[in-house]
Amino acid sequence: MSVLYQVVDIVIGGLIAGATTFVLSAATADQQLAVTVGVVLASMYYFSRNPWGSDPERAAEYNARIDEFYGKFLP
Repeated sequence: MSVLYQVVDIVIGGLIAGATTFVLSAATADQQLAVTVGVVLASMYYFSRNPWGSDPERAAEYNARIDEFYGKFLP
């Protein structure tokens, strides 16, 4: 996996965290909860792309699909 793919993963994680925080902060009065949920969802995305354990075969399958998608748009 190239460095550019990892950078895109981090940007997408940031977008997930920001969008989740924005939506939840509008729906709830607890800003800290909104940020926490946003960070958790962004971390789930990032670590599903770059797994440290669990089922590596299944992770490789998902990563291959995402890498194909990235390959269409990134050099």
